Amino acid sequence: MTGVARAAGAPTIGRVWRHAPAIRGDSPSSARPVGRGAAGLSHDRRRDRDNGAIVAVDPTQSATDTGEPTVLAGRYRLDAQVGSGGMSTVWRAFDEVLERTVAIKSMLRSVAGDSQQLERFRREARAVAQLNHPHIVQVIDVGEDRKAPFIVFEYVAGETLKARIRRLSRLEVTEALAYAIEIARALEAAHDKGIVHRDVKPQNVLIDEDGRAKVTDFGIARTLEEDGLTADGRVLGTTDYVSPEQALGKRVGPQSDLYSLGIVLYEMLVGDVPFKGENQVAVAMRHVREEIPDVRLLRPGVSVALAQLLDRLTAKDPAKRPASAAAAIADLEDVLAIESSRSGVAPGEATEVLKSLPKKTRNRIPLRSRFGKPSAGLIALFALLGVIAIVVVTALTINNAERGTGVKRGVTAPVKNEKEVSIGQTGAEAYDPFGTGDVTDEHAEEAPNIVDGNPETTWSTEGYRAQTLAPKPGVGIIVDAKPGVKAASIEIQSETTGWSGAIFAAPNGSVPSKVPGNGWVKAATVTNAGRTVKIPLDGTASKAYRYFLVWITALPPEQESVALREVVLYRLEAS
Repeated sequence: MTGVARAAGAPTIGRVWRHAPAIRGDSPSSARPVGRGAAGLSHDRRRDRDNGAIVAVDPTQSATDTGEPTVLAGRYRLDAQVGSGGMSTVWRAFDEVLERTVAIKSMLRSVAGDSQQLERFRREARAVAQLNHPHIVQVIDVGEDRKAPFIVFEYVAGETLKARIRRLSRLEVTEALAYAIEIARALEAAHDKGIVHRDVKPQNVLIDEDGRAKVTDFGIARTLEEDGLTADGRVLGTTDYVSPEQALGKRVGPQSDLYSLGIVLYEMLVGDVPFKGENQVAVAMRHVREEIPDVRLLRPGVSVALAQLLDRLTAKDPAKRPASAAAAIADLEDVLAIESSRSGVAPGEATEVLKSLPKKTRNRIPLRSRFGKPSAGLIALFALLGVIAIVVVTALTINNAERGTGVKRGVTAPVKNEKEVSIGQTGAEAYDPFGTGDVTDEHAEEAPNIVDGNPETTWSTEGYRAQTLAPKPGVGIIVDAKPGVKAASIEIQSETTGWSGAIFAAPNGSVPSKVPGNGWVKAATVTNAGRTVKIPLDGTASKAYRYFLVWITALPPEQESVALREVVLYRLEAS
């Protein structure tokens, strides 16, 4: 396997600090400071301490230095302390029976007498012992020495995903998706056993020497039969990645892990977490109340399909996220196929993950992405035969009952190249044919904002008490593509998500006075719109239309208006 740990400027193994499985403790004050050699972890030292997470220490520190026994259970020689948290210490150790390097998490004797902490420690051992998966750090043994329990894990040489993100600033899109798929596969294995991780974050993902992601730290995992809270109602989990329901102390489930996975994917793509705050509570409340920033504003090159998937993974309502880890994997695989076809090449672990995709998905990807760089002989052969691979990629389609959609399952993206249609600065107007009384203009002065190319400016409807906009059947905004265009699709960037409506088109002449009918032709349906939705238009690619109406008929729950950022038309390029 080609490992990403050595790709794209990654250090050679001689420079990479070998991480044992990370854990999360309960007592922030007992966390040890970061010492030398903790490759890339010192930057996050304070945050790790505040969250009670394990903090890397000097890996040269021995058991003798700390006063700990040098051999546990007469078998495991403790060579170096590589991490410490509020309730445990992690060691690089040597199994003198099987003669191999292992990682040992040993419970501190100072907390071993605490029945609650002891049960949590044992719960992790029981949880991970049930899981046998290539993307989960494996438990090898459990034991007790001088009344202090310990867990023996496989030893993973490499770096954490967090360290990799810091080192590279952000990951290649296909690489980020490959890691997300591997993490999701690990979560699927856990969820199938009824185990929810509850603390999915890049610090708890190890990247081994071959570039594979391995999920670790099931220290706060719970089975689905258990309550989602600690005995005193505290919420466990790192607030940078915490799901809204977990932040509110509500019961968590598999969709809670998927939300955290979405935040991890966002960080891999952007290089930072979506929310910052003065303290952990402030960050947690932002997860509850705010949508994550649009990834396309910070990483413009990503596909609409990827932006939509991020919207779904991070939906505030768990019911609007993918139904399961398996469903998330399927969506991630589809998006990886799309992104690989766009870039034409997949580095490191992305290449390995591409090989594992279902055949129907893999067949949509260019050969050079699936199998890496072709040999010189193959290139010459392709040139001789005049073979050009043109791949038709099916866009990610999402059930319209889930957030971040607008395209029903089974509807495919246009298969030909598309080009954005240039619209003048005055090429938009509010449309309110049923307006009466004080609500008649629908912020007409803001209309040019949706075609100004600046996603920071918006047009919004007036405020309505009824979700159906009663007494009106709807309101909208018109894009004027004078003198007319054969539009294949329309992209709508929304400030407000979750609204529904339709797209209508009308030919050259005056704007029709009423909708539907009266000159308007329905071209698409919009259901539960996400932040960015690109929708194929029906019947407008073969005939020129001048006016394109975004017609809003339903507001999102608990919202009084809808705000749109940009509306973009696309036409087919001449072949």
